[in-house]
Amino acid sequence: MDRPLIVGVDGSDSSLRALDWAADQAAAHGVPLRVVHASRWEWYEGHQPSFGSNRPSAQVLAGHIVASAVERAQRRTTTVKVTGEVLSEDPAHALARLGPDAGAVVLGSRGRGAFAELLLGSVSLSVAAHAASPVIVVRGREKNLQAGFHNLVLGIDTPQEAAPAVEFAFREAQARNASVTIVHAWRCPAREVPDFPTMVHDEHQQRASAQVDEAVREAMATHPDTTVCREITEGHPRTVLLDASRTADLLVAGARHRKGHIGMQLGPINHALLHHAACPVAIVPHT
Repeated sequence: MDRPLIVGVDGSDSSLRALDWAADQAAAHGVPLRVVHASRWEWYEGHQPSFGSNRPSAQVLAGHIVASAVERAQRRTTTVKVTGEVLSEDPAHALARLGPDAGAVVLGSRGRGAFAELLLGSVSLSVAAHAASPVIVVRGREKNLQAGFHNLVLGIDTPQEAAPAVEFAFREAQARNASVTIVHAWRCPAREVPDFPTMVHDEHQQRASAQVDEAVREAMATHPDTTVCREITEGHPRTVLLDASRTADLLVAGARHRKGHIGMQLGPINHALLHHAACPVAIVPHT
């Protein structure tokens, strides 16, 4: 990762956890940290933003949120260049728009609004569904947030489209001096048939293993010092990945953005990971 990290802040406890996590990651990668707060305060104040002494109260608050966040990040790490900016823009749109200029966009798992009690904030979900860059939602238990396992989990669904997520995961592992656990879950509907032959099960397992080997071969050659484990098992991807997240510092998954009747959407597995994983989740879009 050679481009800056962008972290979205809104003053909530969740966004401050994301800020701390992003500052640590920026230090590990040796890249700048860009702190962004986006808000359409003129929607609520009834007039356009001003930079004079009579600025609307929401704009003053936005400036204070960013200044405090920048100061916090600078206290956490002295080796990272930290900048901050306030944008008069819808936050989800702004962060997705800025994504291509960043190594990743980092967000908290909850927001400050009336629905902050939801498992995942609407801004984080929208950015993950729309951004052309990796989006990392910081969630989970303290040990997972503090890189206490020295292990990244890489979920591979369709090996033919896995290259961006694979490369992202191996770069992250190298920066963290961590291992990579590759998880691929497969299912065979015929399994429920009585007297299901063991031979068919073994064929599915072998085919899945070969697909995973092909998907990670180039990354393993590029990162020969990275320890790699494989967990290729029959089961539902959601269950297998969520279980693996319990002992991971980061869960990396690829995503194919889908166009639905309400706009761009993530698939059900990515939704489950973003809502329920025990560690931060990186959603890496397919190219």
